Amino acid sequence: MRLSSGGGTLVVTTVCSQCDKPETQCTCDKYCCFCQSTYHVRLCVDGLYYCPDCREACDVRLAEEETR
Repeated sequence: MRLSSGGGTLVVTTVCSQCDKPETQCTCDKYCCFCQSTYHVRLCVDGLYYCPDCREACDVRLAEEETR
């Protein structure tokens, strides 16, 4: 996670654990950290990428949901 403050507001951004960039800027090969699937893989709050099935099984939230 990356912390930044702007105008007195603290903003938390989850970043890729490999390149330290948000999902929209990450250029790493994206695959599920458990099953190595490349199907609908998304960055989650722990900085790792998960497919939908492993994300649900591990009860991990998407990183973008943390910023809302």
